Amino acid sequence: MPAVPEVVVTGLGATTPLGGDVPSTWAAALAGESGARTLDNDWSERYEIPVTFAATIKVKPEDVLPRPEIKRMDPSTQYAIIAAREAWADAGSPDVDGDRLGTVVSSGIGGIWTMLDGWDTLRERGARRMLPMTVPMLMPNSPTAYVSLEFGARAGAHAVVSACASGAEAIGYGVDMIRAGRADVVVAGGTEATVHPMPIAAFCASRTLSLRNDDPQGASRPYDVDRDGFVLGEGAGVVVLESAEHAAARGARVYARIAGVGLSSDAYHITSPDPDGRGQVAAMRRALEEAGVSGRDVVHVNAHATSTKVGDLTETRSIRTVLGADADHVQLSATKSMTGHLLGGAGALESIFTIKALAERVAPPTINVANPDPELQVPLVRDAPSPLPAGDVVAVNNSFGFGGHNVALAVASV
Repeated sequence: MPAVPEVVVTGLGATTPLGGDVPSTWAAALAGESGARTLDNDWSERYEIPVTFAATIKVKPEDVLPRPEIKRMDPSTQYAIIAAREAWADAGSPDVDGDRLGTVVSSGIGGIWTMLDGWDTLRERGARRMLPMTVPMLMPNSPTAYVSLEFGARAGAHAVVSACASGAEAIGYGVDMIRAGRADVVVAGGTEATVHPMPIAAFCASRTLSLRNDDPQGASRPYDVDRDGFVLGEGAGVVVLESAEHAAARGARVYARIAGVGLSSDAYHITSPDPDGRGQVAAMRRALEEAGVSGRDVVHVNAHATSTKVGDLTETRSIRTVLGADADHVQLSATKSMTGHLLGGAGALESIFTIKALAERVAPPTINVANPDPELQVPLVRDAPSPLPAGDVVAVNNSFGFGGHNVALAVASV
């Protein structure tokens, strides 16, 4: 039986509330900057929405993409294309047969701007004024389809949807494609563009958004005793995955290895995590088992940590359950404190942060934690970056989503 291929990361791309690419985003994260901003619109007054801020994209697509692309793509696809092009170039634009190239680019919600704009057009101007590209633009598989068109990927173009875990699960699916022999290279990640009055109002109705209108940059405060909900964000993160053999054959620079993928589901509640954390524990354990490592090898965790009262502590209890006493030596980062919550793009961006942390041996900080919750179970990196140890080590990225989706990626140093 042939050996299962090792999967490495050779390219990184992103557009986020912190920057228009990976270098600027990573530099801002290490500096502890926040991407949250007061919205420059009248949504609050017009629709009586109690939240007036979000972590909006820092570099607008119209400053990067030509107008014809803007017109035929929903913002979620625009973000994905920008991130994918950067990742592809960062990987050295691999020379790969299209039949051996795949894409897995996911969104938790899809083309909601296109859908709601289309509904407004129909109501106000009639069916004859509908754009012919409306359906291709609103499809949740539109980002992965356009990325496959961009690079001529014919091994498969997939869009797994698991709410806020979508971006991380997309990377896990890409790993599986290479391990199964379906592809040598996969462009994988997640994207989201939901800073729109309807999703903001809906999240407000579910009481999951922070209400700190007077302090947007201090609103996302994971693990702080005064946390009051997440900050909605937008953007995309994309990685180029490659079999280690294929990468070595072309002399590619390798950032890290995706050594383990853990997936589970809670089957508990449509929005709340299982308070016992059983699904989260199962996902993390599977990732570490697949990677062939123990808790002693884990030096860093990029937590899902959205800044909600229940979710944050459930996750740290789960980490403690999996790592035991080894959790005392782990450096925990909650980067949503800076980026806000990118929903379907979050797991992909945080995977990039995890990969960069291992490659550069530095854990990014968690900001806005003035009063750490006394029930926090794992040492937290606060306010300033923290060095990670040398040697062969592992970091874990956790991503959890509404519906009880749990994804853990074990990232190994190279």
